[in-house]
Parts: sequence; C-alpha cells; structure tokens
Amino acid sequence: MSLLNLRQLHIAFGGPPILKNVDLRVERTDRLCLVGRNGEGKSTLMKIISGEIRPDSGEQIIERQARVARLDQDVPEGLTGTVLNVVQQGLRPGDPTHWADSAVTRLQLDPQADFAHLSGGLKRRVLLARALSAQPDLLLLDEPTNHLDLDSILYLEDFLLRWEGTLIFVSHDRAFVRRLATRIAEIDRGQLHVHSGSYDDFIRNRDARLAVEETQAAVSDARLSEEEKWVRQSISARRTRNEGRVRALQKMREERQQRRQRQGNARLRVQEAERSGELVIEAEDLYFAYSEGEPQVRQLSLLVGRGDKIGVVGPNGSGKTTLLHMLLGQLEPQRGSVRHGTRLQIAHFDQLRSQLNLDESVAENIAPGQEYLDIDGQRRHVYGYLQDFLFTPARARTPVGALSGGERNRLLLARLFAKPANLLVLDEPTNDLDAETLELLEEQLVNYGGTLLIVSHDRAFLDNVVTSLLVFEGDGRIGEYAGGYSDWLARHQSAQAPRTAEKKKARKEQRSKQRERKLGFNEQRELDALPDQIEALEAEQSALHEQMADPAFYRQNGEDVTAAQTRLEQIDNNLEQAYARWEELGEIAEAQ
Repeated sequence: MSLLNLRQLHIAFGGPPILKNVDLRVERTDRLCLVGRNGEGKSTLMKIISGEIRPDSGEQIIERQARVARLDQDVPEGLTGTVLNVVQQGLRPGDPTHWADSAVTRLQLDPQADFAHLSGGLKRRVLLARALSAQPDLLLLDEPTNHLDLDSILYLEDFLLRWEGTLIFVSHDRAFVRRLATRIAEIDRGQLHVHSGSYDDFIRNRDARLAVEETQAAVSDARLSEEEKWVRQSISARRTRNEGRVRALQKMREERQQRRQRQGNARLRVQEAERSGELVIEAEDLYFAYSEGEPQVRQLSLLVGRGDKIGVVGPNGSGKTTLLHMLLGQLEPQRGSVRHGTRLQIAHFDQLRSQLNLDESVAENIAPGQEYLDIDGQRRHVYGYLQDFLFTPARARTPVGALSGGERNRLLLARLFAKPANLLVLDEPTNDLDAETLELLEEQLVNYGGTLLIVSHDRAFLDNVVTSLLVFEGDGRIGEYAGGYSDWLARHQSAQAPRTAEKKKARKEQRSKQRERKLGFNEQRELDALPDQIEALEAEQSALHEQMADPAFYRQNGEDVTAAQTRLEQIDNNLEQAYARWEELGEIAEAQ
C-alpha cells in the first residue's frame, strides 16, 4: 500500500479550481518535488496533505498511524526560549522527550542557545529539528532553501539525502531539485502532472506537453472559427442547417470558454543607460568591522570594469551586503578607499525590500502620482507596464502589504527596470521567484551590456550569469575567482584533494607502524578494560535517556537538567573516543 494516496481532490476559493480532480500516489522513500508558477496551489496541496485545510471534494488516504510534519517557508514570529524548548514543541502527547534531544544532536545544534538570537539559517535548521522531533513518516517542506546561505543549503541537501523518511517539498532552486528529487509533480491550471526521472527530463517532457497542447488548441480554434462562419451564413442556409452540427458548435463554444490559459511569462526588459567609463569601481585595501577584531572585510583591493558580471557568495552575516554598501559609497570603509568611474547610473535591488512602501498600492510604488512612465524612450501607462510583470490592473491597485513574496520580488524588478542603469546591483534577487521568471531574468542579465554585482545563493543562477566570483572565506578575507560557482567548486575541491590524500597517507603509514609493533603491558591492560568501560558508558547513557523521557524530568531544578544534558554530551564524546581507541589497539593486537 502507498504511504499517501490522493483521489479526485478538488478545491476552489471562489474562482477557477486551484486543484481539479487531482490524483497522486506517494510511496515510502519518495522524494517528490512540487513545482509550478506562483499561486498555482503548491502550498494549498501541502496544507491539504498535512490536514490543515480540507478539500471541497475527493479522498485522501494515508497509511494507518503514519505521522506527517510540515515545515513552512517562513519563520513564525514570537518563538522564544532555548533551541531545545523550540524543538520540543514538535513532540506530540506521549512522545518520549529524548526524541527532541536526538533531533537536536542530528542537526548539530546547541540545545541551550537562545532561539531569538540565531541567524535566519540556524532558525530554519531548528524548525527542521522541531518537525523531525516527532519522527514523521512524511515530511513536507515549503521552499526550504529560501534565505539560506550556500553552506546551509549544502548541509540541508546532505542531511535530506541521508534521511530515510518520505519527503514532499516545494522548491524553485534548480540545483537543489536536481540533487534531491526522485520525482517531479507540476501543478498547472489546477491539474497535476507527475514526471519520473530527473529535473532536466521533466523540463523536456513539460515543454513537449505544452507544445502538443498549443497545437491542439490552435486546431480547435481554427475549427471553431470555420463553424462560426458557417452558422452565420445566409437566411436560407440557416433554415436548412444541420441541427446536430449546431449542437456540436455549441459544445465547442463551451469547451473554448472553459479552457484555462496558461499564465503568461513576465516580459522583463532591462533599460540600459549610456555606457559608463571603462573603470566602474576601484577599491583599495578596504577594511570594515562592526566589532573590534572581527572584520567583515579585510584588505580587499578590487577593480571592476565595464561589462563585468561579478557574483558575491558567502555565509549569512559574513558581510556581503556590507561590501556592496561600501562599493556603492553608502558606507564609509574604516580603512582604504573606493573610487567610482564616470557616467555611472546605478540601480540597486535590496533583498530586504525596504524600497517598497507596504501601505501604498503596486502602481504608486512604481510611479508615485503619475500615470505614465518613460520606458526605452516610449511613453507607457503604468498599468500596461505592470502587466509585463504579471500584475493585472486590479492587482496593480492592491496595497503592497497584501502581496506574496514572489509578487514583491517581481514588483522590485519592475521598479528597478523602470529607470535606465549601467550598473545593476542585485542583492538576493532570486528569492521567491518561480522557475520561468527566474530563467527570463537570467536571459536579460546575460544579454545586459552594463556591469553587474550580484549577491546570490542560487548555484544555477550564478553559473548561468556571472563571469567571476568574490568568495567570503572567513575572518574578512575575500577571494576573487574567474568563472561561476561550479568553476570555483571544482578548483576548491581540487585544492582540497592533496590535503585529503596526505591525511589518508598519514593514517595508512600510522596503521603500518602499528602493525610493525607489539602492544605494551599498559596498552594490553587498556585494551582488556575498554569493553567494560564502553558497557558502563552505554548503560549510563541509556539510563539518562530513560530519565529524560519522563515529562517530570524537566520540571525539576534547571541546574539539574542542564547537568544531566551536559553529562549526556560527555558520554557521547567519551564513547566515540573509546570506540576509536578500541579499534586502534585491536588492529595492533591482531597484527601480533
């Protein structure tokens, strides 16, 4: 039996169905990725599966006693307490509390850290631990890589590849989907299309399906046009017309009326200003630190020339946005200097979306107090311009505060491209964008004749757009590398290979030396005593786990709880060392 089976699922919210007669089977160990345009119903389907909302009709069958947990794409407001407190909120009545301890350990978290003071990436990891603490059979993840840095994304990928449960996730991160998904399910105009195989196979199959659909629609429209001409013939023709043919025409009219058009693509176009000078930005020996001795940028010298397309990558909080502000002259370096070239016209995309007024409408944010814009030398009505970015006139009158994350990003792009620029500075432009809009943005940036500075954690986006990378390597050091992310990764792994080989060689030589010698008297006594030591540690570990499984354990003195948790960590470390020592001495003993 399948873990999850959806049959003829249907739901609508006053308009066309969000999901129409959807069928889906999910087997154990599946890693199913849900894709589709913004607003197509991916999150709605996830909420139906998790039981948060009910469909209008249809059947949802899930394996008996199977557990389902969902991780939303946003960090909830108001969460307080330690990491362990937050993770324990994922437990259900009757669940042993050591499940939460296990989730914290598996995700390499500090149980006593204050959740409110963690970075966005670590908060997402804590919420994942909370979801996993109930040991779900089915895990639902909605945009899990949003706002994560590259290290966090790679950690999440590796963790989910090792996880043995079933996974359904929504993501527009193409590299993440390529590595993780075993099947792809696309929601398109209420229908669910399931593809087995890789993401690239899905793209080919989807394009082929849409091409066939477009051809069939064209044939149907042509036939309808001919029938409409026939029915509008002379009076005598109408008197003798075939009633069956008239009924067929009526049916064709109804089918055409009910046909749902695929949402159009955004028509992005970057306005280019006059060419800047050959030199765009020159930075010499930049230094900046918010705290003494913890520099975000140290001794950076950089020359940005006209037409350069530079990506900036690094962990969250490492200083990427600080660097952009210094290069743009918005932040004075504490040491060093920044010089701008001539004829610069700068457009800046802010990842915090602080340029948007949430109380004003979409149209007012684009053209305050104006009805028309000058786009590429042509006068365009603001509503017409916004339709290029998939905002209908009704949506253009909506307050920005009511928009989704993807819509706000599209609005920022519309605002950015409404003015000519020869230097585009984009800070995380890909968050919340669907794959089609992302690909169109890539195409525009590749063909852009000006200069680009881009902060992004989207590996495919970096590979497709940038020609060089600035990589934050720790302690304020920033390396400059030619090529995209994959080029840098190949060089980085190549540089690490000799070190790894040297370590392996050293371990091999050490084992060889161990085989050449015999155990000393004290070493033999140590080897003999190790099994009893390991047994005692495991017994104490088991006893502590049993204590922590009792809800009353956490109602005692806080110092006693902390002491027990600290002792459990010590036991884990001691066991790891004891096993390693037992293996080392055992190899020597076997070689004697």
